[in-house]
Formats: sequence, C-alpha cells, structure tokens
Amino acid sequence: MPPTQPPDADKLDRVVAEARQAREARERDYRALALEFYPWICGRCAREFTRENLRELTVHHRDHNHNNNPPDGSNWELLCVYCHDNEHARYLAATPRGVTGARERAPGETHRPFADLADLLKRDK
Repeated sequence: MPPTQPPDADKLDRVVAEARQAREARERDYRALALEFYPWICGRCAREFTRENLRELTVHHRDHNHNNNPPDGSNWELLCVYCHDNEHARYLAATPRGVTGARERAPGETHRPFADLADLLKRDK
C-alpha cells in the first residue's frame, strides 16, 4: 500500500509548481533580453558560445538581486555555468554568518523564492 499524503500536500505541490513556473517565465524574459544585448561570450573566462551550447551561458545579476531587471540590462552579465557557480560561491563565502551558522541576508539581497508560501497556502484554505 503506497503511503498517503496529507490533504494539504496537493495544495503545497500546486503552489510550489506555480512559483517555479513564475520564476521560469521571469528568467526567460530577462534571459532573452540579455542574449540580445550582449555577445554570447562569458564575461569572466571569455569562452564563446554558439546555438548548440548556449544553454551553458547564464545571466548573472551583478547586485545578486533577481528582481532588479532594468530594461537596459545594466544589472546583468553573461557567465558560463562554471564562472557563474564560482561567482555565487565567492559571494556566499564573503557574506557574514550569524551565531547559528545560518547565512544572513546581505544588504540589497531580495531574492526570497518561498517568502510568501505561507500566505499562499492560507489563501487556498
């Protein structure tokens, strides 16, 4: 007999799926713009990209704020997946840590993917 899910599990799954779809739609919008604005070259290692490997080129937010997407693209730079991972690892290493070891929010950091999850779950009841 398969394990049964709590009654709110379907609602939670739906809310998480909607949040992911919204994030993916937002990323497609600014990614498409960034790929139009900038040459398909990594801003750090200068690796060149073609249509065949373009999926390995990411849009990096210079201020680490995923909601800061000016229409002129001034907050973006194109980085390969390796340089992008390295940039975020360096950023995390430079952020202060609290007594508990949990990473504190850096000034200006606003990306909180599940910030309204509790409110969304309450709304559907």
